[in-house]
Amino acid sequence: MLLFCWNIKDVKRYIVGRLPAVCIGLCIALSSLAAEPVPVASPHSNWVPLAQDGLHDPSNPRLDLLQNPAEALSLLPPDLEGNERSSVVGNRVKWVKALREGYINPRTNIYPETKIKVLDLDVMLTKRDTGELPRVLFPHKQHTEWLDCSNCHEWLFKSKTGATPISMFAILDGEYCGRCHGAVAFPLTQCQRCHSVPFAAQAPAKAQ
Repeated sequence: MLLFCWNIKDVKRYIVGRLPAVCIGLCIALSSLAAEPVPVASPHSNWVPLAQDGLHDPSNPRLDLLQNPAEALSLLPPDLEGNERSSVVGNRVKWVKALREGYINPRTNIYPETKIKVLDLDVMLTKRDTGELPRVLFPHKQHTEWLDCSNCHEWLFKSKTGATPISMFAILDGEYCGRCHGAVAFPLTQCQRCHSVPFAAQAPAKAQ
């Protein structure tokens, strides 16, 4: 076994001699890291392909006949508020904007005689205890541009003031607003999009 006993001058000389090589090595390593492209999420990565959604059989040879969500939804106005880009709820589309700005033009009726009613009425849900959260102002227009009144009334929501026992527990369980929100509409985790009216700024309730 060999023992090397270097004095302090030899140690300094060794370090100084090695320093340029170490610096060059670090520069090369850092430059190679900087040259690597930073991975950016593709717009299509916001939607799970049909073969991976747990609903469709990936071994089905004709699965390619169906359109993957990203093929259509990536062309519409994105809804990326909060942390929705990485969430697993909703379908990440601003549907009201898509409709009003002409991205889509869905057929409203099959028969010409069918009457289409869009109700422009906001309802302040003043009878509900929202704790420390702002009150909820429900906009009928954004909903009746898509749905007929019978989609919600009277089986899900009663028209009579205070007759529907709405609660967040029921909504989170998929009832009332939870029938759509979290599935196709924006998720329930974005509280401020419904709880939007501070107590001090409440307008007179138009109903309920």
